[in-house]
Amino acid sequence: MTDSIKTNNKTWKTIALFLAVLTMLSSICYYTILKLNPTSIYIGALMMSPAIASFITLKLMGRSIVSLPWSLKNTTYLKLSYALPVCYTTISYILIWVLGFGDIGNQNTITAWAEELGMTAFSTPMVVSSMILLLAIVGVVKNIGSTLGEEIGWRGFFVFELRKVVSFKGTSILSGFIWSIWHWPIIWLIYNGSGNFIFHIVAFTIMIVAISIIMTYYTFKSNSLWPAALFHSVHNIFIQKVFTPITATNESSAFWIDEYGFMIPIVASVFAIVFLIKARKENL
Repeated sequence: MTDSIKTNNKTWKTIALFLAVLTMLSSICYYTILKLNPTSIYIGALMMSPAIASFITLKLMGRSIVSLPWSLKNTTYLKLSYALPVCYTTISYILIWVLGFGDIGNQNTITAWAEELGMTAFSTPMVVSSMILLLAIVGVVKNIGSTLGEEIGWRGFFVFELRKVVSFKGTSILSGFIWSIWHWPIIWLIYNGSGNFIFHIVAFTIMIVAISIIMTYYTFKSNSLWPAALFHSVHNIFIQKVFTPITATNESSAFWIDEYGFMIPIVASVFAIVFLIKARKENL
């Protein structure tokens, strides 16, 4: 057996070990979420499981946690990882509002924001701009504590192992698909019994694979897990805390808005194709 084959076999064993440990840890977390209570502490534990699985795998394989791409030498990819999710989510929701799948200005959200900020006497533009600014800075930084648990495992460890044996395209798509499957029980919890479970699973999976391509590109270009952690946090904040709450819904909104509708997957997929082309030209 050649050294190359031995190395590839060892890599596949490492990947299988990581996925096995992750499945075990995630199963415990999903039991608590689905059977006990979907509280934030259990969800937080779930989000930490990829990092813990990567640490355990490294230990069992005789490798150091220090070997993960902790450093960041070029902040350019950090800036881009902030700007891009803001870009595709903004485009997605502008299309949603223009096409009539929802309307900008959910009064219930604006009222709740005003009360939360203690700004009930202020104008709507002041309340909205203040909350978005705070979410864009404080919310994103605070949320990195959660997304980092996922990104240490997925982008910090998993994609680098896959890239040893699979092309960039294969790595980004396969890791994205596995990442999406890891989320499926949460979607089942949200949409089970609604009659639209498969629709939302498909939409979410397309979105996850699309952003995985972009995040994997930035991860390899920066040789760091930090751009992905920031990207993930910005993505979550602008969809979950800004655009979806500020959108007044109608009968067709559920099929287009949020991470489980089809607008973000469509727009993100366009961006993903561009990044696949870039990666191919750059021989990434």
